[in-house]
Amino acid sequence: MSVQTTAPARQASPPYRLVLPASADRALWLAERRKGIGSSDVAAVMGVSSYGSAQHVYYDKRGDLELESDAGEAALWGSLLEETVAREWARRNRSVVRRVGLIARKDAIHQRCTLDRRVDECPLNREQHERCALEVKCRNAFVAKKWKKNIPDDVLAQVLWQLYVTGYDHIHVAVLIGGSDFRQYTIRRADHTALIGDIVTVVDRLWRDIQLGRVPALTGEEPVDPMLDLFDELWPDRQGMKNLDEFPALALEAFANITDYETARLEESAARKRKEAAKVAMTEALQDRAGAVLDGDLAYEYVPTEGREKTNTTLLAEKYPEAYAECVVREPGKRLSIAKRYRMTELPS
Repeated sequence: MSVQTTAPARQASPPYRLVLPASADRALWLAERRKGIGSSDVAAVMGVSSYGSAQHVYYDKRGDLELESDAGEAALWGSLLEETVAREWARRNRSVVRRVGLIARKDAIHQRCTLDRRVDECPLNREQHERCALEVKCRNAFVAKKWKKNIPDDVLAQVLWQLYVTGYDHIHVAVLIGGSDFRQYTIRRADHTALIGDIVTVVDRLWRDIQLGRVPALTGEEPVDPMLDLFDELWPDRQGMKNLDEFPALALEAFANITDYETARLEESAARKRKEAAKVAMTEALQDRAGAVLDGDLAYEYVPTEGREKTNTTLLAEKYPEAYAECVVREPGKRLSIAKRYRMTELPS
C-alpha cells in the first residue's frame, strides 16, 4: 500500500529585499535611510506628525540636515525598552519574533521600512509563517487617550506603509504606556486598502520632488515649533534684508500673510477678553453656590483644583544662588516682529 504525502505549499517570494541587517552600524543605517522614504517618515509626509512635515523629510533626504545623532531621552528609553515589549508580546501571544533590519521594495527601491520585529509564528494562524510583523511603541501616560480605541494616526500611517512595503496581510502593534500599561492591536491591510493607495501616491510624489529639487509647498497644517526649528537649522546665520519688491509673487503673498497674522492676533485678543468676561459673569451669578443647573442638568461649576507648581525664581536666586545658577537656564529665542506700519489696531469691517 503506497502512502501519498503532500509537500507543504511554498510561500510566494516577498516583494521586498533586505538592505541592511538589524545589526548594522547606526551611522550606516542613518545614511542608508536617506536613499528612500521609510515608515518613520510617512506620518510627516502625510501631515499627521506633531514633530515633522513633508519639508523635514525633503531637506533630510536631500542631505541639507545633519544626520540624526542623539534623539533625546524619550527615544533612548524607547529603544532600550523595545526588546522588553517585543518579548512580552511574544510571551502573551505564544509567538516567535525576530529582528529583521532595513528592507526595501524590489520594484521601487525608495519604498523602505525598518520592521521592529518579524513574526514567524502568528497567533492568528500558526500554520502560516512570515506573514506579519510587530511594531513596538513606548509612550508616556499623557497620550493614553489616543490609544483608547485604536492606534493614533501617526502610528497608523507608519504601519500601513509597512503593510505596503512587506505585502503582509496584517501587522501587530504593541505599546507600553506610562511604563506599566501594555496594550496590543492588529491592523489589517484589507481594512485600509484605499488609504494605503493614497499614502503610496503621496510618498511617490514627494520622492519625485526630492529628486527634482522641488520643495513641497506648505499646507498651513504644519506644527509651528518644529517648522521654525527646521528653518533655523537650514539658515542659522540670517543677515540683511530680503527685498520682496523684486519678487512680485512673494510680495503679494507677504501682504496676505501679514494681514492674516494681524487679523488672527486681534481676533485672539478679542476672544480672550470675551472668555474672561464670561468667566467673571458666570462666577458672579453663583454667589455663594458652587455650581449652576440649566434645564435640569449641571451647566458649570466653580471648584478648587490642585493647581500647578510654580517656582519663585527671584526667591530661589536670593536664598540659593548656586542652585539658581546651575538649574535656571535662559535659552535665547526668536520672535516674528511685524513692522509698525503694518500692525493693525482694529479688525477689518
